[in-house]
Amino acid sequence: MRIPPRITTFGGIATLAAALLLGPGALDATASTTSTTSAASVQSAGGICYSELPSQAYDTLRLIDKGGPFPYSQDGVVFSNREHVLPSEPSGYYHEYTVKTPGSSTRGARRIVTGHQAHEDYYTSDHYGTFDLVDFAC
Repeated sequence: MRIPPRITTFGGIATLAAALLLGPGALDATASTTSTTSAASVQSAGGICYSELPSQAYDTLRLIDKGGPFPYSQDGVVFSNREHVLPSEPSGYYHEYTVKTPGSSTRGARRIVTGHQAHEDYYTSDHYGTFDLVDFAC
């Protein structure tokens, strides 16, 4: 199973600590330090419970955990985030994997995009139009 997304930046840790120590009102003060681009990117990606993913996504996540073999030669390639829906990261941070679509003669539109350094997994069912961060806790 993939490791759930974690807070990986000092700013994220500081925000969490402030919320825990000072209460929810502290988030308003720390939110102003977040960059506009990063905040907009994070807000444009939604969330989805692991249990709500299609069964083919489970297969893809298992293959990612095992390191393959993958059914398509494009699986594992760098995802460049040209749509700017995901948070901005350096080139090579994101990689994409096909989620098979039953009945489709092509790769279809469904993908898992991973952020390897933070172990985050995003699901898209509309070929990068929208993304949902997979929540493994539900």
